[in-house]
Amino acid sequence: MPQIYTAFASEVKVNQETIEGLQSIEYNVVKNGQHIGAIGTDERIGRYFGLKVVTGKLRVASANLTLDDLLAKNDEFSIAATLKHGATERKVTFDACYMEDKAFGMSSAAHAETIYTFTATRVREE
Repeated sequence: MPQIYTAFASEVKVNQETIEGLQSIEYNVVKNGQHIGAIGTDERIGRYFGLKVVTGKLRVASANLTLDDLLAKNDEFSIAATLKHGATERKVTFDACYMEDKAFGMSSAAHAETIYTFTATRVREE
């Protein structure tokens, strides 16, 4: 049975500070890997893995001064997300994060929105 989480019940903190106006959090984990081929055949006999890259985005209504400050100062930070729906809960923690960039947008029919992109050394899902 799938786990369903709602944005209204969930919470995301950066260095223990709740991010107000958060619209969404997205992340991606890519494991670098290479195939090992056997001599004399075109079949793979194994695979080895190297660097794991974690990237993510925080989409915030208008802007966030804490996130702007982290981008300006190149400071390391952590992100702790608690995803919830009713009694169901899942914790996702990003360690040793750095802000990569930010993008700002505003349209005539909606509020301003800033997308902050970050990288992390690891992500832990509990």
